[in-house]
This record gives sequence, C-alpha cells and structure tokens, in this order.
Amino acid sequence: MTDGEALTIDDELLARARIHARDVDIAVDLGRVEWEVSTRARRRAGACRWDREREVATIILTRRAYERYDWEEFAAVVRHELVHAWEFQQFGESGHGQRFRTRAAELDAPRHCETFAEPRYVIRCLDPDCDWEAHRHRASGPVKAPGNYRCGDCGSDYEVEHVSSGRTWDSAGGYGGAKAALEEEW
Repeated sequence: MTDGEALTIDDELLARARIHARDVDIAVDLGRVEWEVSTRARRRAGACRWDREREVATIILTRRAYERYDWEEFAAVVRHELVHAWEFQQFGESGHGQRFRTRAAELDAPRHCETFAEPRYVIRCLDPDCDWEAHRHRASGPVKAPGNYRCGDCGSDYEVEHVSSGRTWDSAGGYGGAKAALEEEW
C-alpha cells in the first residue's frame, strides 16, 4: 500500500480474519490457506473450497455478512470455515458431520451460520396447530409447486408467501399467477 491509499472494507475484513485465524487453536497450516472476499453472495457468510491438486484451502468470506454481523458473530464464521480447512487438510474432505460438529463445538463455532439476508419466500404450514415454516431465497420446487409437497413437521398442506409483496399461493397455478401479476416487482 502506498501513501494516500485508503484501506477498503475488504482489506479490513481480510486482515481481521487472518489475525483471528492465527489465534484459533486448530491445526490448520495457514500457509496453505488463501483468503477471498465475496461481494456477490447473498445468503452464505462464508465458504471453504479445496483445491486437491495444490492442496490449498480457499476461505471465502462475504462482505455483506461482515457489514451486518458484529465482530464476535463474524469471528465465529471465520472459525467455522477454519474447521472446514482443517478437515480438508487432514482428511481431504469436509462436511457438517460428527467430526465437524465436534471440532466446531470445541472452537465455539456454529455448525451452520445464520443467514444475513431476508428470504425471498416463506413457506408456512396451513394447519393452525402447526408453526412450521421454511425460508427460501430461490424459487425451488416447493416454492413453484407447493401442492406437490407437505409440511416438514405435520404433513399438512402449506402456502408460500412472496415476502416483498405479501402475495401467497398454494399451487403451481398460484405461483404462476403471482409471478405474472407482480411482473417488475417479482
């Protein structure tokens, strides 16, 4: 960096993450970890990718999550991704199974990171005695054709809400009608 150049938020994010990583009690070879910032991710706060040929883990951290979370919450995301890097380096694979859960718990890292973006759709059970709901960011099968699926808890029918408009539907035809009616707002 030369005189007059200001640090960007990405520079700050990466610097804080790297410094934090040095203090985490996990056997990760940080010399085989690369760091990136995602400006596109809308739901996930971080990711870890493994390059088998180079044996390098790349930890990708999301700027929007960094801006939205407080530091403690974001530091937990860094620890979560370090557990993935550790698994890749030690075992050549990583997931959210028992080995991951055990190591993440030791580091006070969440098994799954909280979403930092509002969902585009909310799926809700129609049974008045059931409070099941699921959030979706994409128009998946259950969003497009809810009549083909059932509540995840009680097996009843459910409806889908387009969050920004409040419009709801419980069939494929309802989805098509909502999409056509909302046009630009979709």
